Amino acid sequence: MANKRNVTVRMKADLEYESRNPQGNLVNIDMYDPEHKHAQSPMDLLLSALGGCASVDAVLMMKKKRKEIVDFYVEVEGIRNEGVPAFYTDIELKFILVSSDATDEEFAKVVALSVDKYCSVASSLKSNITYTTEVKRPE
Repeated sequence: MANKRNVTVRMKADLEYESRNPQGNLVNIDMYDPEHKHAQSPMDLLLSALGGCASVDAVLMMKKKRKEIVDFYVEVEGIRNEGVPAFYTDIELKFILVSSDATDEEFAKVVALSVDKYCSVASSLKSNITYTTEVKRPE
């Protein structure tokens, strides 16, 4: 049996939603214009999920190599299609490691493994998506 995960996304207002997992962790989502934004959009969250997923294994692998990590971050940029749907045509991740003893070569190898082999989010961007619908009546 496949390892299933699920979240419930619920409308709070026309352009505001919240996503909750079974453990009760909450993520706020909105589709407001930048000047009114107070949460990430679904497309922002996709970039955040990809960057976060790829980061975890990269950091763990560098720590396994006993490399000092003073700071680590990834800048994620997505280029969107001009039409509808405005999907990402390209996503670029720039990994930055601040370390006194790591080399560019070993860090590049670790990042490649993390993104190309271990990151479930990156692999999920190639997944098959299905859906069902249901209308319920108010009680």
